[in-house]
Amino acid sequence: MPSQETDKPYQTLCGDLLQLLQQLAADDESALTASARDDLETLRSTRASLEKLITPIEDAQSSGQHKSDFLHSLRNILNTIIGYSELLADELATAHAMQAVLQQLQNTCHAILQLDTANAAPLIKPGQLSPPSQHAGTILVVDDQPESRDILCRHLLRQGYQVCEAGMGREMFEQLAQHNIDLILLDLILPEMDGDELLQQLKKNDELRAIPVIVVSGSTDNQRVLKCIEAGAEDYLNKPFNPTLLQARIRAGVERKHWHDREKQYRLELERNQSFIRSVFGRYLSQEIVDTLLENPTGLDLGGSQRKVSVLMADIRGFTTIAEQLTPPRVVKLLNNYLGTMSDIIIAHGGTVDEFIGDAILAIFGAPVNHSDNTDRAIKAALQMQQAVAGINQLNQSADLPEITIGVSINTGNVVAGNIGSQQRAKYGVVGHTVNQTARIEDYCEADTILISESTLEDCQQLLSIGHSFSINAKGMFKAINVFELNGIEPQEEAQPTNHLAPAL
Repeated sequence: MPSQETDKPYQTLCGDLLQLLQQLAADDESALTASARDDLETLRSTRASLEKLITPIEDAQSSGQHKSDFLHSLRNILNTIIGYSELLADELATAHAMQAVLQQLQNTCHAILQLDTANAAPLIKPGQLSPPSQHAGTILVVDDQPESRDILCRHLLRQGYQVCEAGMGREMFEQLAQHNIDLILLDLILPEMDGDELLQQLKKNDELRAIPVIVVSGSTDNQRVLKCIEAGAEDYLNKPFNPTLLQARIRAGVERKHWHDREKQYRLELERNQSFIRSVFGRYLSQEIVDTLLENPTGLDLGGSQRKVSVLMADIRGFTTIAEQLTPPRVVKLLNNYLGTMSDIIIAHGGTVDEFIGDAILAIFGAPVNHSDNTDRAIKAALQMQQAVAGINQLNQSADLPEITIGVSINTGNVVAGNIGSQQRAKYGVVGHTVNQTARIEDYCEADTILISESTLEDCQQLLSIGHSFSINAKGMFKAINVFELNGIEPQEEAQPTNHLAPAL
């Protein structure tokens, strides 16, 4: 419990403050601006609040909690007196008779503050504030005391900021929903919900948590200060606040918020660009290639590497004859029905659509994304492509287009895979003997057949149903290629690990 000696300085200094407030008068108030008259009237009105507070001062300090409440209320009053006396002094002429009283008011307020803390805010005289900030933003002042809000708002407006106000938590969130706020000045003790609770709610909101919060309060309770910092407050300043210190903290907080907004905008632009790349290039390249290029920028560099892949080629049998009988738009419609369906199947099985060559599709299983079962994926894709022809023909029939049949070839071996071309125009693709062999095999495909090479058969991990086999001596090939007609995949329970060939029924 504070001693009587401790109480006396409060009583004496507060008594001096009451007398000074009573002395506030202007010889000719009509000569003052409307703003100065309002500030003068607000200063005079604080006398009643101060008198009411200090009358039962001994009772108010009878316990630690009561003293904390007393000091919080006293600081709010002192904040009002200091704030309005500074604003009024700025508006009056330097030689005005009231300047001396205003200076004594500020000195007495700071003397009272020094009784409670060694870190009292230094006196800020008119003219000591720095020029308006070039880092303007929008500040939300949350305080249930209209005078406190008014003082803060006027200081902020002088610094070039836009200002919004709220008297309680509900109003704070309404303002946040309506305005793009760069920083919040938050009082600690508010009606309905205190500042530390509002902080916790704010930081839980993903859209609002990046807004810096500076607590400006008359409370000197260190536990509450720590609680606010832990809840996410940028800083904690006591009332009466030092305008210069507050200005510096606000500048730093607003600048951090602006950096965060720029970074967020950059991320959104990046996401939009990636979405555009996916939507545009995804029409021509597989998703795996697009992902590789987006995640690894060096993937755009020219060059390649050797790897083992299974190459699949498919085209429409007799397409030249079909195309000659159709108008160009109908040819494109027929191709789109076919190429769209086949591409989806290839991509669904982990393959990469390398390119369309007229009615032919060249696909790769094993580049740029490699799987342990590339050949099996190619075989499953080919069988599903063959089955999908019936659905394509239904579409064609509904559009009065001719039915089609396809041939598919698969070959497995080493290729050079990578970006091929020039700095101005390049594409991801594969080149090598294996690709050429696949094209030669495809030439021997009849309608509704799938031909696979011997290397594909040997690399397959499943038991296959194979039809007739034969050798082809293609132009440009040094030796014959053994090819096999693929009929299907045998059920898994019948598979024998050492035998990948099942006789045709």
